[in-house]
Amino acid sequence: MSNGQDIPLSRPDITALEIDHVVQTLKSGRLSIGPMQEQFEALVAARADTRYAVAVSSGTCGLHLGLLALGIKPGDEVITTPFSFIASSNAILYVGAKPVFVDINPRTLNLDPNQVEEAITPRTKAVLGVEAFGNPSHMIELANLCQKHEIPLVEDSCEGFGGTHRGRPIGSFGRLGVFAFYPNKQITCGEGGMIVTDDERLADLCRSMRNQGRPVDPTDPAEPAWQAPGSWLMHERLGYNYRLSEIHAALGVAQCKRLDEILELRNGVASKYMSRLMGMPDIILPTVDPETTMSWFVFVVRLSSEFSAENRDRILAGMRRHEVGVSNYFPPIHLQPFYMRQFGYSDGDFPITESVAQRTIALPFHTRLREREIDLVCQTLEVMIQREKFTIDRSS
Repeated sequence: MSNGQDIPLSRPDITALEIDHVVQTLKSGRLSIGPMQEQFEALVAARADTRYAVAVSSGTCGLHLGLLALGIKPGDEVITTPFSFIASSNAILYVGAKPVFVDINPRTLNLDPNQVEEAITPRTKAVLGVEAFGNPSHMIELANLCQKHEIPLVEDSCEGFGGTHRGRPIGSFGRLGVFAFYPNKQITCGEGGMIVTDDERLADLCRSMRNQGRPVDPTDPAEPAWQAPGSWLMHERLGYNYRLSEIHAALGVAQCKRLDEILELRNGVASKYMSRLMGMPDIILPTVDPETTMSWFVFVVRLSSEFSAENRDRILAGMRRHEVGVSNYFPPIHLQPFYMRQFGYSDGDFPITESVAQRTIALPFHTRLREREIDLVCQTLEVMIQREKFTIDRSS
């Protein structure tokens, strides 16, 4: 989202098509549980190559409902990554289970399958794998590992909508997948998410739970049986108000219709960054598997090992002073204050995650980023790195 700087970190891509869809929905008088939700679900399911899709009010809600539908409960353990946005592990806490972190692969920044297998115990009831920055590497290995141990894979696809790996769409690797549509994502509803699965039972459970536990009409599972007398006030199970409004869904439908255009534009920006930064020896560029078609969420580079977190933070501050929106992605979850207090984590517990996290720099990234702006971002980054290197050399 724009942060008031000349070159913001992110910006949604909204055109007349999105505005028209929203206006027509407002004029329709149907603002919840209507045709736009149904159309949005169908478009996302088709893109993920899954039988079912369930729209919800955020990706976080999707993870919460997905874990509930899988029967994850207090006392269970779910293996996941400490290198992610905090919602991925918070959702595990929402159902009373314990997140069990394992370290990441330094190349892909995703869960290391070998370490996942070592962490499996009789209490392990699921693996929640996150596609960091939209990179689906290791998802097939994680799916095979989960199948071997007869536990479900929950695919946190919140950063990867529209990408593929070895010909398979992101969102199709797990027992269920979850997308998110916050304004900095590939497509946006403003706020919104989607659960995708081939399991009809899981889909129906999620539909009921997103709508206060109301029954789902078996003749039309896309929406609750609210027409039946008294059914709107009938609640079969504990549920939540996790519905996605028709207004949000209308925005999502329009964005889905433009998805290929949006992904192509984002890929073009990523390619320009790759070309422009390839000659800079002090940074590590994102690694993309040749069998992956990336759906770029953010463009994150890493400083080389001679730089500390303090060096990185000064580089970020310097770039912001020059009106370039930048950020660090992600602070390790296990070192967030709540997790340190709750579980006793400390520095050094997951060294690869910590090493990566202290050197990340997310550069401005959105569809309308112009070439001269990319050049300015890269020039500013280079100058700030050189200034910091001078500081390092002077103090050594």
